[in-house]
Amino acid sequence: MKKIFFAALLSMMLFGLTACQSTTKNLGGTTTIKLKPGVKLEEITWKDDDLWYLTRPMRDNESAETHTFDQSTDFGFEGQVIIIEKNK
Repeated sequence: MKKIFFAALLSMMLFGLTACQSTTKNLGGTTTIKLKPGVKLEEITWKDDDLWYLTRPMRDNESAETHTFDQSTDFGFEGQVIIIEKNK
């Protein structure tokens, strides 16, 4: 009975961490970031376990986009960061 309890607890902990940026980078999973309205993504990178992204104001002739960044590691972990832009 203890094994089932610990397996369920571990599953819940891993499920709860899938949205954390460091978990996405190190163990896989998906992180979704919704930018403020009227902001465009320019560049994105990792520094240690922190996700840094460069943005700028959206120009009048531009439309919102969704950017998907996929990671594949030598260890088989696959992570994904989704950046969602919104119009003004």
